[in-house]
Amino acid sequence: MSSCSWLILLLLLFAHPLPAAPSQKRAFRVLRVGNPGFRRHDGPTELFMTYRKYRMPIPEDLLNMTKSGTGTGTGTGTGSGSLDGNGLRGPWRTSADAIGLVPATLTADGVEYVSPIRIGGQTVNVALDSGSADLWVFGAGLPPPAKVGHRTYDPLLSRTFKPMPGANFSIKYGDGTSASGDVGVDVVDVGGAAAINQAVQIATTVSSGFAKDTNVDGLLGLAFSQLSTVKPVKQRTFFENVMPTLLEPLFTADLRKGAPGAYEFGRIDDSRGFWQVPSRKFAVGGSRWTRGPAAQAIVDTGTTLLLLSQHIVDGYYRHVPGAQRTAGVGGVTFPCNTTLPDLHLDVGSVYTATVRGADINFGRFQDDRCFGGIQRTTTQFQVWGDIFFRSQFVVFHGGNHELGMAPHF
Repeated sequence: MSSCSWLILLLLLFAHPLPAAPSQKRAFRVLRVGNPGFRRHDGPTELFMTYRKYRMPIPEDLLNMTKSGTGTGTGTGTGSGSLDGNGLRGPWRTSADAIGLVPATLTADGVEYVSPIRIGGQTVNVALDSGSADLWVFGAGLPPPAKVGHRTYDPLLSRTFKPMPGANFSIKYGDGTSASGDVGVDVVDVGGAAAINQAVQIATTVSSGFAKDTNVDGLLGLAFSQLSTVKPVKQRTFFENVMPTLLEPLFTADLRKGAPGAYEFGRIDDSRGFWQVPSRKFAVGGSRWTRGPAAQAIVDTGTTLLLLSQHIVDGYYRHVPGAQRTAGVGGVTFPCNTTLPDLHLDVGSVYTATVRGADINFGRFQDDRCFGGIQRTTTQFQVWGDIFFRSQFVVFHGGNHELGMAPHF
């Protein structure tokens, strides 16, 4: 099975401005804004959600904790209850030239972000996710209790909506949340640029976790259409549809810790459908490089933690005094007053991606212990989530399935 190729695009960051493009080419920017209603999960819950999202084996102690419904609070002490509003049941597992600006909002601790988009002239707030390929939104036909506080999309109020007879979707995420419903096509406007016949998945059922979060009205997936859950025929993503009209067939993710960031489409300022890079070596702080088995890393804006191969996790935490795998939580914790070293990850033996130590502390776990933003993967794939993006500017090049990286300045 082949993987996405990659390309380090550092020189492009300093290139001269592009010449004027033909009228059909464009670029646009989507600013993020924080979801003010976001409620941060604790570290073990985030780890469990990531394992389940990628259908990875779940360590027994973490699985036992989630089955019992007990967990730790984000502050001191312990709490009880389900990991989300649904418990743990269920499977385990284009137009004229435009350069647009879409405001977006930063959530608590830089974990979750939303961006407003327009569908058939109606505005909804969605989360952009490079780890999925579905564009779905709250539909006006949802039961009234599920719609309270949400912006909904009503195809009957759109002059450009077209039904897709017989099409439906059903998607489940790693945190146990889910959505399902019908499918049609409409004009989708992101940052002032529109996809004319974009598949829109209209939720007729959503899990209680989505219903309770009144600041998020859906998701916009930016992975490849192989991951689409639409049946009977998978549908192209928004990015795949607008890519031919962009100045450059790429989008960038500038996602910094504790500050508004942005996605930019069309300019810089294949495996299983995921965005992937190869990685083989690592170093901690100023130590020498350590070489290990070759691995593929999925680069995912929709995941929080940084899941790495076991030898990298062990090698990193050897440099962290007091770090240990804490029984019952499935992951590594360390004293909160510890200063964490930087982690250097090899990208294809050409580029070194540095993850700052300050970005690796996920947050307080219990009493004086903090949960590590770096944890082990339980498959051959690594997952580089928001912990990675806090330190790296990333280019997703759809024209040739390449990824580019550069440190934040």
